[in-house]
Amino acid sequence: MKARALAVLGTGSDVGKSLITAGLCRLFHRAGVKVAPFKAQNMSNNSFVTPDGKEIGRAQALQAQACGLDPDADMNPILMKPESDRSAQIVVQGKAWGKAEARTYFEQRAELAERVRESYERLAGQYDVMIIEGAGSAAEMNLRDRDLANWSAVELADARVVLVADIDRGGVFAQVIGTLDLLVPHERARVIGIIINKFRGDPALFEDGVAFIEQRSGLPVLGVVPMLRGLLLDQEDSVDIERHRHAVFAKDRVNIAVVLLPRMSNFTDFNPLIVEPDVVVRYVATSADLEGADVIVIPGSKNTIDDLAYIRQSGMAESIDCHASDGAEVVGICGGYQMLGRSIADPDGVEAGGEVEGFGLLAVTTRRAVANQY
Repeated sequence: MKARALAVLGTGSDVGKSLITAGLCRLFHRAGVKVAPFKAQNMSNNSFVTPDGKEIGRAQALQAQACGLDPDADMNPILMKPESDRSAQIVVQGKAWGKAEARTYFEQRAELAERVRESYERLAGQYDVMIIEGAGSAAEMNLRDRDLANWSAVELADARVVLVADIDRGGVFAQVIGTLDLLVPHERARVIGIIINKFRGDPALFEDGVAFIEQRSGLPVLGVVPMLRGLLLDQEDSVDIERHRHAVFAKDRVNIAVVLLPRMSNFTDFNPLIVEPDVVVRYVATSADLEGADVIVIPGSKNTIDDLAYIRQSGMAESIDCHASDGAEVVGICGGYQMLGRSIADPDGVEAGGEVEGFGLLAVTTRRAVANQY
């Protein structure tokens, strides 16, 4: 029997769909229900490698754990990893599939939709309930005919929908009513309720707001979720980085500067450092930001050669050399490690193509190969 499905769609990006989905997964799991998460299409350079060596979005890995499951590539069959403003590496069912620009990606929609269907049906045949997470807004009018992550997935699963709105960013009434108004009738009919997320203060003060939304929408507000802090859960998007852009270095701490790259990948690498009480982590974008750093870290990158060029253009390359000469430790992770070597060659155009000199701090040369996946 095919699993019953509930989809968590949002009024926009970063409204809290991932965490609400994880919470629902945990709720069903604790109730003894066989439940699994699903997100048809994700876009993030912050990925997770499954036990069998495949790659999915970190949100689905967290949601799998909430279900008491090992993460599985079918839980996120399409992962887009941006390499530039116009192109991305496409990972399909956990394996590198190729690179595509937006136009060519949409031309492959039929093939990708079939991969989504395969993955969903495999999972739905094993579990009683599927919790589906959407992407961005539920009312992306310019993408309606090319959608894979929202209504296409909802219809594939014959799912009911809850709509999540973020009250912290303001305009929650317009978010909810406007989104519902833009849905076509058969989509609107699938929505069973609304969740107001990230509320600060006494929820009793929002009772009039709940009444207004229910009266205007004809739908129940299923809950008002408070702003949750200190969860220490991996974030999928880079929004959390902003909180550490202006961290203040202190003389009695280990001060770590992480170079903020345009195509930075896996920024959750630094979460263990962030939670250490005697460590200050600051994400830096200028030479001045490096002042006072005991350790400078160049992180991983989805476009190592272009990000190395960015470091040089920003003036940080010279500052990093100076800090290294003055005794600061310089650490590189993945692409950052390659930058610290003598040269990086990309003859097959895996990323940007060409060959460039590195920092020369390590006796290492790098040659990119087509087989590279991560």
